[in-house]
Amino acid sequence: MCVGKCTRILGPCLLTLGVLSIAANVLLLFPGWAWKYLADGHITKEAKAMPGVWGGGIIVLLAATHITAVGWRCACCSDCGTRRNVFLSIVLSMLALLGSAASFIMSGVGLTNGPFCLYNTSSNELDYGPRWGYPFVDPNSQTLTENYLHNWSLWSTCLEPVGIVTWNVCFFSMLLLISACEMVLTSLQIINGCFGSLCGFCDGK
Repeated sequence: MCVGKCTRILGPCLLTLGVLSIAANVLLLFPGWAWKYLADGHITKEAKAMPGVWGGGIIVLLAATHITAVGWRCACCSDCGTRRNVFLSIVLSMLALLGSAASFIMSGVGLTNGPFCLYNTSSNELDYGPRWGYPFVDPNSQTLTENYLHNWSLWSTCLEPVGIVTWNVCFFSMLLLISACEMVLTSLQIINGCFGSLCGFCDGK
């Protein structure tokens, strides 16, 4: 496949993934479609860091927009096929690769640590009773004996927000998948751009 055609495929794919990444991260801020937990600050820290918005979203969208423009030689970019613009697409793709990698890592950490929620502390604590925290990484929590991802019965440990474990697992898993795809596509575009800067576009050849 020639450089131009490959670019025209990768650009729109990255645009779609960037939008999905932003949507998934925004939904993490509203567990159970409720806004009060965000207002009260009761949101998982990896979700509040919003790696899917700035890392897998905005940075990827910037790169994808330029890649798409280069591929289609759009009217607003009269010299889209030049080596200068292809080189710029390589630089932006590298930034997008770093952004999607950051989103992948932070989403993995969020998935591993579990959600920030209201849960009952163990009876040997002075402040015994429900409190907000991370029950699946709390050294005083009984849930540390087993990985919560492998034992669904532990998901009821979180009392509030209702269904927060399922919510976080679903959307952090989506972010992991999206960012992994973004890393693959941006890597392909870097390779594709290198060929384009050396050989030029092969459309019509």
